[in-house]
Amino acid sequence: MSSAKRTGKQSTRQEVADSHDLIRVLGARVNNLKDVSIEIPKRRLTVFTGVSGSGKSSLVFGTIAAESQRLINETYSAFVQGFMPSLARPEVDVLEGLTTAILVDQQRMGADPRSTVGTATDAYAMLRILFSRLGKPHIGSPQAFSFNVASISGAGAVQIERAGKTTKERRSFSITGGMCPRCEGRGNVTDFDLTALYDDSKSLNEGALTIPGYSVDGWYGRIFAGCGFFDPDKPIRKFTKKQLQDLLYKEPTKIKVDNINLTYEGLIPRIQKSFLAKDREAMQPHIRAFVDRAVTFTVCPECDGTRLSAAARSSKIKGVSIADVCAMQISDLAEWVRDLDEPSVAPLLATLQHSLESFVEIGLGYLSLARPAGTLSGGEAQRVKMIRHLGSALTDVTYVFDEPTAGLHPHDIQRMNDLLLRLRDKGNTVLVVEHKPETIVIADHVVDLGPGAGTAGGTVCFEGSVDGLRKSGTVTGKHFDDRAELKQAVREPSGKLEIRGASANNLRDVDVDVPLGVLCAVTGVAGSGKSSLIHGSIPPGANVVSIDQAPIRGSRRSNPATYTGLLEPIRKAFAKANGVKPALFSANSEGACPTCNGAGVIYTDLGMMAGVATTCEECEGKRFQAAVLDYHLGGRDISEVLAMSVTEAEEFFREGEARIPAAHAILERLADVGLGYLGIGQPLTTLSGGERQRLKLATHMGEKGGVYVLDEPTTGLHLADVEQLLGLLDRLVDSGKSVIVIEHHQAVMAHADWIIDLGPGAGHDGGQIVFEGTPADLVAKHSTLTGEHLATYVGA
Repeated sequence: MSSAKRTGKQSTRQEVADSHDLIRVLGARVNNLKDVSIEIPKRRLTVFTGVSGSGKSSLVFGTIAAESQRLINETYSAFVQGFMPSLARPEVDVLEGLTTAILVDQQRMGADPRSTVGTATDAYAMLRILFSRLGKPHIGSPQAFSFNVASISGAGAVQIERAGKTTKERRSFSITGGMCPRCEGRGNVTDFDLTALYDDSKSLNEGALTIPGYSVDGWYGRIFAGCGFFDPDKPIRKFTKKQLQDLLYKEPTKIKVDNINLTYEGLIPRIQKSFLAKDREAMQPHIRAFVDRAVTFTVCPECDGTRLSAAARSSKIKGVSIADVCAMQISDLAEWVRDLDEPSVAPLLATLQHSLESFVEIGLGYLSLARPAGTLSGGEAQRVKMIRHLGSALTDVTYVFDEPTAGLHPHDIQRMNDLLLRLRDKGNTVLVVEHKPETIVIADHVVDLGPGAGTAGGTVCFEGSVDGLRKSGTVTGKHFDDRAELKQAVREPSGKLEIRGASANNLRDVDVDVPLGVLCAVTGVAGSGKSSLIHGSIPPGANVVSIDQAPIRGSRRSNPATYTGLLEPIRKAFAKANGVKPALFSANSEGACPTCNGAGVIYTDLGMMAGVATTCEECEGKRFQAAVLDYHLGGRDISEVLAMSVTEAEEFFREGEARIPAAHAILERLADVGLGYLGIGQPLTTLSGGERQRLKLATHMGEKGGVYVLDEPTTGLHLADVEQLLGLLDRLVDSGKSVIVIEHHQAVMAHADWIIDLGPGAGHDGGQIVFEGTPADLVAKHSTLTGEHLATYVGA
């Protein structure tokens, strides 16, 4: 009797546990969300849709995932939390039913010069162990194959106390690392153009140095003037050999200048430490321009770009070194590992083989482990991060994906859909932010945000099934079944851009004529060689403006006005109208509120707990000193101007007292790319991926160039926004520009005048031109993967 009762109680408890099948969000107000309340089913695939900037990422990443991660971090000890980033609680009333969140976002992978696909996924760590066990000749432990460990040795006397006596003994040590001593594991060496560092006809005191930040008046000027190694009033061309050596290459040396202890170091090592230690894309624009001008990177002649020492390259398994293995295409490497039959390392081989086969399964078999992590596109980086989750034994966790189909050819999208469904079927909750109908259609549940972007968005317009979305009448529902039509008539080229013998990466001596004066789409599966052909092979001097996928990096002090250069003419106009300095109208300069230093908020650090941001009481969040706000232009102060949307500002600066043609031109370009709703003083950190992409496009449209190269401009764009982008591309071409678009979106392909299709596959299966012609011809022939999918898309 008692056992029956106990069983009954247990089953009741089990039912209660099973009842927690929803993630409940009440009153979410992160960024532009307007008191959003929704219920998301667990262990289902939920897709979040809506126009770019409608609040999808704010809800999924900024609210649900952020709170899950914060709560997990709080389970660690205070000591451990001290080493972790402190996360503030999202602005939301109630969050219930959360499970552990695993984020797979589109952030580029760490672009440290020594980071590769192999090191980022632990595949290289396993290979190092493999070669340390099986490689012949045996050269040492796994670190002997690491290009991040240098070989060092030393010997000397050490003092040891024994039984009250001090004795000296000779000791020696050695560490065998795999780092190439010439390039220090980077694979390339730098060469400096000295004419870009200084003007040798001037002296240092006359401003000979042309390196950003090395002014005569700054610290560097004082160091060079007071070091005593050369005469700062003598032109550099009259320096002796020793003086020039000291200026350029001198090792760090302690000196005293004006009774202050300082360290002097030659220009070249200082530039290498301060500028070249960073990834190029992480540099400020003027630093990047200087590096591009002054530094050339060439393959290291000693290791031939492998990053490894001669000893590491000499140890081989079946005649193949670790450098050869890393240079292989991963699909070939997986076969090589499969053929190794070594019982002594069987578990290691099984784990390595699974990792490599995951690459192939996820559509990245065309990469090599030696590929620098910083060169991966956003979509590739996201799929590399997915690899560690494919064979995971974890269940009942929440996987959060940010546009997992970004950078994928229609042929590859089905494979990605299968992976998402597999993760769900293991009992996980899968949340996906997505714009592509091919992925939205597999959802169990859809949440559509909008109706517009920015302040016009932030509300839930629809919740339910995919069929319900189609009938809902929301912006997504109306455009869900949109299909661009093939053009009846295409433009005639006005010329051609000749590419001859292109062999970068996997290209096979490609010759192609890219038509000018038209909209030309370059297509092909991921890894077929599109970017290598266009970015890597267009001849120099072709008057090209290239807009790649590199993300905009910006702090909370950056905003569209500072990023686009809009603030400069505005500041000058305010200064001229009021007879004061332009620096007063910058919140990062003299005009900043002294209490919050121009941030608008005051950050209170609470140690291991999340810091608290409160609006500055002095300036009330306006970021400027009160005196600055007394100056007006067209009846508005600078804080009121920065609070305007692009559309408002475009009208304000168009005519009348506030007419500023330079500012108006920039604002027109922002409106052209569909960012009319964006606040010009809104921090860049609050912008979505699609908004940042279009902000970058608008900035580059102001550059002088006859040929525009755009790399997947539809990334992060809603179906409705794609129509606007096509109109913008048409306007560019009609104004006399040539537009080359590297793209997977069928709407852009159908709208193009000319298509260059690469393939037939990826990696060494690609690198060839498989079609050149009009979209109509491509559809009619059905001869390539792109042609088949485009024909299905247009219903041909």
